[in-house]
Amino acid sequence: MNPHEKYMNRCLELAANGLGTTYPNPLVGSVIVYKDKIIGEGWHKKSGLPHAEVNALNSVKNKSLLTESTIYVNLEPCSHFGKTPPCSDLIIANKIPNVVIGTVDPNALVAGKGVQKLVDAGVNVTTGILEKKCLELNRRFFTFHDKKRPYVILKWAQSGDGYIAPISNDERKPVWITNDYSRQLVHKWRTEEQSILIGTQTAIDDNPKLDARNWHGNNPVRVVIDRLGKIPDDSHIFDNQNKTIIICQEKLKEDKENLIFEIAKFENLPLEILGILYRHQILSVIIEGGSFTLQSFIDKGLWDEARIFTGNTFLGDGKKAPRLSGNHSTKQDIGGDELLTFRNYD
Repeated sequence: MNPHEKYMNRCLELAANGLGTTYPNPLVGSVIVYKDKIIGEGWHKKSGLPHAEVNALNSVKNKSLLTESTIYVNLEPCSHFGKTPPCSDLIIANKIPNVVIGTVDPNALVAGKGVQKLVDAGVNVTTGILEKKCLELNRRFFTFHDKKRPYVILKWAQSGDGYIAPISNDERKPVWITNDYSRQLVHKWRTEEQSILIGTQTAIDDNPKLDARNWHGNNPVRVVIDRLGKIPDDSHIFDNQNKTIIICQEKLKEDKENLIFEIAKFENLPLEILGILYRHQILSVIIEGGSFTLQSFIDKGLWDEARIFTGNTFLGDGKKAPRLSGNHSTKQDIGGDELLTFRNYD
């Protein structure tokens, strides 16, 4: 492994620490190297807080070394004033002669402008180091800016005989198919994604909280389809605890602090929902709805990942799991449950 790749891998390790906390910003890590030794490093922790390059520069004890150093960053340094000043200006001001970048930023506000500003200032800029890995880490961010929609993850659990739920349920709570380890993993995933989506029937049958109570981290924005206002008012989704977007055909109620009603035509609902989430600057959504909701996204090809648990439970009869074709990319054992992960892209 050459030095550029070694230090870019470190940038990616640092950047991953921000998964679930930087939205709508990307995951960015930065490393500053002097004579093949790391003298500073940092990552972006939260939108509105200093960027990775700022944190890396602040960690350098002997600033006089910067004029002979190289700064590595997995995403192009910003060139515009947002909630924080441009990082490209900071690099120039500190007279760092070399900048190594994993990939160019797809955001139209940056998109090569940061690189150009550095080059115009006489900085030696190298791009495309471990680019594929950099794109993969920030796949949510790139999907949002390139496709103008959130990154879509489908998730469901099915019984050993292929059912997602029983035909009927006497109580308003989930019927568990998987084990405690799998359910905790799902709560971890919820802290990593910006939003979570379910359909009307799941909200009625299971009365879910859609939070991450079994893992430390942020709760996702709740997105619930309720076309005709059928979901009972005493449901957890109306508890005002977390931001919640209700997708309906007509305005059901007035918006509150954490409860927003969005109108959809219900003509191409998956596409309409993703458009609504894009307007709310939501970079990712994990869909945990029932078969109908999940299948509607599958049929339209509007998904990026699918994470499918198969438990050791056998229901004998019930609601059939969604149909998804393709080769799984990974297979894992989660305490006896099987987890298959599919990708809808190369």
